Amino acid sequence: MSSIARVTEVIASSTVSIEDAVKQGVARASKTLDEVQSVWVKDIKATVAEGAVAEWRVVLKITFVLTD
Repeated sequence: MSSIARVTEVIASSTVSIEDAVKQGVARASKTLDEVQSVWVKDIKATVAEGAVAEWRVVLKITFVLTD
């Protein structure tokens, strides 16, 4: 049996780190999407306040398998 996968784009953020932003994005997407298989970090951005990084933002492409 073959499977069909779909990709959705998600933006997540964290004040802690890039890795934490990715983990939060995947965790949140997994609440709604079944069979999450992989994630591609498409872009990384940061907001700056008072000369320091205030928040990390990541654009994620999340792949999940469609089920019957």
